[in-house]
Amino acid sequence: MAAGKVYLIGAGPGDPGLLTLKGQQYLAQADVVIYDYLANPVLLGHARAAAEKIYVGKVRGNHHLPQEETNALLADRAAAGLQVVRLKGGDPYIFGRGGEEAAYLKERGIPCEVVPGVTAGFAAAAYAGIPLTHRDVTTSLALLTGHERPDRKLSSLDWEKLATGLGTLIFYMGMTNLGQISEQLIRHGRAADTPVAVIQWATLPRQRTLVGSLDRIAADVVREGLEPPAIIIIGEVVKYREELRWYDNLPLFGKRFLVTRPREQAVAFVALLQQQGAETICIPTIEIVPPEDLQPLDAAILQLSTIDSLILTSANGVAAFFERLTEQQLDLRSLAGVQLVAVGPKTAQALEQRGLRPDLVPKNYHAEGLVAELLAQGVAGKRILYPRAEIARTLIIDKLKEAGAEVLAPVAYRTIRPTGKEEMIRHLLSAEELDGICFSSPSTFDNLLAMFGDELKQLQGQAEFLSIGPSTSKAIRKQKYQVALEPQHSTLDDLVTAMVEYYK
Repeated sequence: MAAGKVYLIGAGPGDPGLLTLKGQQYLAQADVVIYDYLANPVLLGHARAAAEKIYVGKVRGNHHLPQEETNALLADRAAAGLQVVRLKGGDPYIFGRGGEEAAYLKERGIPCEVVPGVTAGFAAAAYAGIPLTHRDVTTSLALLTGHERPDRKLSSLDWEKLATGLGTLIFYMGMTNLGQISEQLIRHGRAADTPVAVIQWATLPRQRTLVGSLDRIAADVVREGLEPPAIIIIGEVVKYREELRWYDNLPLFGKRFLVTRPREQAVAFVALLQQQGAETICIPTIEIVPPEDLQPLDAAILQLSTIDSLILTSANGVAAFFERLTEQQLDLRSLAGVQLVAVGPKTAQALEQRGLRPDLVPKNYHAEGLVAELLAQGVAGKRILYPRAEIARTLIIDKLKEAGAEVLAPVAYRTIRPTGKEEMIRHLLSAEELDGICFSSPSTFDNLLAMFGDELKQLQGQAEFLSIGPSTSKAIRKQKYQVALEPQHSTLDDLVTAMVEYYK
């Protein structure tokens, strides 16, 4: 049997981008992933689909799986010859009980490797705009837990040294005892007006930061309703927040959007939204699959030597066309002399990734703009190949044929409605937890409507409908729903730009 091993990996404080490259590499190779409450579940997307995923988290003392059982689970899976990732919030060795788990494994001869993570205290400070050290203020800091073992009390801390001997104090898990922490520090010499920052859900778009003075912060937290998980930072460095804050100044900070594109195509869009501070939830309402009959597309590809222009109107179309080109034992040489037409920048980018530059990208990134520029060139007597989606509008076909072109328009791909997504979307909509739903094609909306029918009007709540372009907006308005915004150009970049302006 192959030797099993456990990897204790720090998942960081919440922002999935803070996972280390080494952590991501081991996560992608794991047979088993054992994760806790503060490890962002988005990170599970790096694991293999076949990997066993086990949740062992705890929330404010409510243990989903006791620590002793978690330890045994790690050892049992590794002893069975499996590669086990223990994904822990923050850093495994900073208030994460990683030392206890590593020692347990060591005692039983189980190989264990630790991959450090970004600890919550450091990340919370950075995302709140607070430098933990500053040579004009302090060069010392301490990491402390405000919730120790049941048999140890906060009173066991050396409050006199903490109050006067260190500049910046970072308390983990201290919300329950914040009043006592403040009282002890003031009693032992820390000034009552010392600045304090409490940072809830650090590094996530729901992050909240409350700044106050040491003598009032406990009451302020109760008044504002801040709850765990939160980091408490005490010291003069907190004064730099107003000057250095950046994360909660991002234009879409605090906004939550549902992305309905297929997951593999949503990556770039999600990244654009997250760069602007938004929280994104990707629940696809469409799935891209091959046509039921590939013969028409294959037959058209075999006629490339007679084709004058190839029209591609999406990255999906590009992928489907080149997959079948390869299946026919052909390559890029088959496109010699063929005019390549891309409906917009993203389709053009998909072509460029295959070593091809489009000859035409219309100024207006939609079917109408594409047809207008082709007609201006003249298409009479031309033979045009247009691999399309099964439910694509017939505008391109109709207009080009009217102008005298011969158009081959085989179905290159079709979209179907995924199953099992209704409950997740229903929860988000009924709880009014969404600011907007992003639709990137008519079918993304049509399928959402098919999931819920008339119930969608009752569920919609405060979630606004955000459309990528005219055809998508038309599909939404046709069903008597309002479109909150539509960008000037039908690209994801322009949609994000329009969202930034809209929510400013």
